[in-house]
Amino acid sequence: MAERVWTVRDALEWTCAYFERECVETPRRSAEWLISAATGLSRVELYAHFDRPLDEDERAELRAGVKRRAAGEPLQYVTGEMPFRHIVVRVVPGVFIPRPETEVLVDEALAACAEAERPVVVDLCTGSGCVACSIAFEDSSAQVFATDLSELAVETARLNAERLGLSSRVTIERGDLFAGVPEELRGSVDVVVTNPPYIPTPDLADLPDEVARFEPGLALDGGPDGLATARRIGDEARGWLAPGGTLAMELDATCVESAAEGLQEWYQEVRVVKDLAQRERVVVARGPRL
Repeated sequence: MAERVWTVRDALEWTCAYFERECVETPRRSAEWLISAATGLSRVELYAHFDRPLDEDERAELRAGVKRRAAGEPLQYVTGEMPFRHIVVRVVPGVFIPRPETEVLVDEALAACAEAERPVVVDLCTGSGCVACSIAFEDSSAQVFATDLSELAVETARLNAERLGLSSRVTIERGDLFAGVPEELRGSVDVVVTNPPYIPTPDLADLPDEVARFEPGLALDGGPDGLATARRIGDEARGWLAPGGTLAMELDATCVESAAEGLQEWYQEVRVVKDLAQRERVVVARGPRL
């Protein structure tokens, strides 16, 4: 008896139904992404090729992906990639997954870059490198230096910079905040941008299961009030920024106002920016007081 031929339509319908039974979040979106990853078709192309058969290798890859997703693993880790602004970055288990709200952080960094002829940018806690690579991709004059404590994050960010053709303008080093930044840049950085760990430690227990189980605690835990790393950055950035330079930090919505108040002691101008959901998300400080 001939083995059944599975088409894109068959795979999509079966996977959607299975994910619904297993209570997987966004079942259709998850199914589309996994089939897209297995076949090489975009999510739009899936619907134009409904009758296209899946070969044996594609079916095997899809089965493996479905199993991982049904077990609660984040979709981005299963497919290995995440669209972010105008680029797509690779993500692997153990590296923080980029979030849409971080695109607002990049907006603020790019606005500050526009005020410099050849902006020098430092991206701290770079993770996948999505912020560093987006800035360099969207501002061809920017030179970006990025750091992270995680060796896996550094390797992933370097891979993303290389895949996007940005390695000549994006340098990624392992280090604790500014420890990985060339000393000769002290006092001449135009923009410091960062998405540090900012979840207050007591709130970690309330995170969604797939975040708590799979994403790195190093990128999440911001200390008792969520500002442990942010305070260090706010203080240390003053010695690295040029006069009139800008610090932009993404923080938990519950911590932004407190962070802004603290930064007023160290910077001449401080303001708060809301994210796409109209939650206070980014604090921007300009003109370090030395």
